[in-house]
Amino acid sequence: MADVSRPRRLTAEGLGSFFLFAGVLGSGVMAETLAGGNVALALLANTIATGAILFVLIAMLGPVSGAHFNPAVTLAFALRREIGWSEGAAYVLVQIAAGALGAFAVHLMFDLEILQFSTKARAGIGQWSGEGIATFGLVLTILGLIRHKPDAIPAGVALYITAAYWFTSSTSFANPAITIVRSLSDTFAGIAPADVPAFIAAQLAGAVLATLLGGWLFAAPSGGKS
Repeated sequence: MADVSRPRRLTAEGLGSFFLFAGVLGSGVMAETLAGGNVALALLANTIATGAILFVLIAMLGPVSGAHFNPAVTLAFALRREIGWSEGAAYVLVQIAAGALGAFAVHLMFDLEILQFSTKARAGIGQWSGEGIATFGLVLTILGLIRHKPDAIPAGVALYITAAYWFTSSTSFANPAITIVRSLSDTFAGIAPADVPAFIAAQLAGAVLATLLGGWLFAAPSGGKS
């Protein structure tokens, strides 16, 4: 990506965040509308749509920006000195701003009030530990695949998130930017604004731990041979 200009990288991050966040929220609205009160069915539909859009966006935009779409992932690469801190900050701002536009687009498409705040409470040690574990696993998945099988990153990340929707108590937000944006949507996938800081703290802790472990676990052996 060194040969890709910064405006193109940031545009790719913005487009990816817009469509990813719109995919999560929009599929949640559609699922809740069509599931007839069956929460498990609605979550399944939301899960499938999220995994599918993740695969497409990472495969399409990964060669341009790295397809972070997630401040926790950007933090991991900054800690590994694979992206500068100033560019990392720009990535995060674009992820949040473009993601918010994705939420507003969902509200427009489904004829909902454009500016709203979620009332869905998501708090407690179970939810926070779920977010820490979900983000830890996501970052570790990315680092491991980059080291050993980079062509599998789109499928690996999409499948991890698909699974984590179901094995974590929080349904795996695993992304500080989408946590912020989901607080701006009082829909199926929302989170109350008051619950956002603790979610983000757990996510960042999981990302840092995964970066530290991944740096050791996936280090190249002496001599650089795999």
